[in-house]
Amino acid sequence: MPSTTPFPVDLDLRVVRYFVAVAEHGHFGRAAERCLVGQPSLSRQIRGLERRLGVELFRRTPRGAELTCAGAAFRPHAERLLRVADGAVAAARAAGGPERLVVGYAPGLAVTGAVRAVRERAPGAVVRSVHLGWNDAATALRERRVDAVVARLPLRTERLRVTRLYDEPRMVVLPRWHRLAGRESLALADIRDERLPTTGGSTPECAAHWRLEPRPGGERAPEGPELESPDDVWDCVAAGEALAVVARDHGRLVPPELTVLPLRAEPTTVVVATREDDGRALVTAFELAARG
Repeated sequence: MPSTTPFPVDLDLRVVRYFVAVAEHGHFGRAAERCLVGQPSLSRQIRGLERRLGVELFRRTPRGAELTCAGAAFRPHAERLLRVADGAVAAARAAGGPERLVVGYAPGLAVTGAVRAVRERAPGAVVRSVHLGWNDAATALRERRVDAVVARLPLRTERLRVTRLYDEPRMVVLPRWHRLAGRESLALADIRDERLPTTGGSTPECAAHWRLEPRPGGERAPEGPELESPDDVWDCVAAGEALAVVARDHGRLVPPELTVLPLRAEPTTVVVATREDDGRALVTAFELAARG
């Protein structure tokens, strides 16, 4: 019986991941945020996949995206394909030499002590650490670029094993001439009416966390400018465009014209996260070492 497909279709695993993300979220924008890619780029990639397959996978609606019959049929195979690909990578790495562990860590956090403890416990293993971007921890884990991460909440925890390590205070960055600059610490009520910026590429959960949303009454923070990077915070605050809420270690980097004050009763939580299906002894050893 002749094939109905004259030429084989080569599937780009990255685009298959985009498809699965849209199917899970039912929305191109939220899928793009999860995949840390621009929505126009993700939409073009999905359109290209549909052209290669010769079918429409999603029905675009005002509320988002719905799977078509073809998309619903494709989804379980796409998810299985990603699992097989991830398993192939893990098997190749396991067979290619000594056991390996790659630990990712978010800006301002340290993993040196835990990494050293794992190296001492497993001297034949290759254990290294890599610095991750502000919003890259969960994605790096799912894409198997790292085997464990130390990061701050919020994280998208689907298919991850997450263990709380400790809380640390969030800090408020403000100009030295600001009316609140002379205080020892601040409460949420003190900055209730202050504009707070957002950072492009942040997930909705992360943006809300650093804008202290939702407030006790359910209201949102006054809108500040949208920044391209957390490193743009200093210029934004120095110009009087907004205040900013940052992690404790980020607050230690402020230039002389700014000051930073602890925010009372509004901590952020540092966690260690691993893939829930990764039960290797080396991963467990790092989780235990991180917990101290």
